[in-house]
Amino acid sequence: MSDRKLRILVAKPGLDGHDRGAKVVARALADAGYEVVYTGLHQTPEMIAAAAVQEAVDAVGLSIMSGAHMTLFPAVIDALKARGVGDVVVFGGGIVPKDDLPKLAEIGVAKIFTPGASTNEIIDWVESYLRPKVA
Repeated sequence: MSDRKLRILVAKPGLDGHDRGAKVVARALADAGYEVVYTGLHQTPEMIAAAAVQEAVDAVGLSIMSGAHMTLFPAVIDALKARGVGDVVVFGGGIVPKDDLPKLAEIGVAKIFTPGASTNEIIDWVESYLRPKVA
């Protein structure tokens, strides 16, 4: 297993102004030893993809609380592919109905953490899923 620090971009796409959860996750990931880039609020899919390329990240974590997950996740994945980094792992969290989870997985979202997920659960997933995938 590689000891290289994983680089994770945490982003808030769209008009959603609720960023506390994203900041908590970003801090928890950083405290766990990952390199974290937090892009802030109101990011477009293109801005997120550009940051992913510029920062050479291994994964993009999206926080979507607005209900626009079925639009924003595919748009970010498409923007990453358009920039030649379609292999970057995309995961996220937010208010996502259970019925939408299989559809999101089908388009390439690796994992969705719903309300109540702990930061330890997220870190455990990153270590067990993401690290082997990018090592």
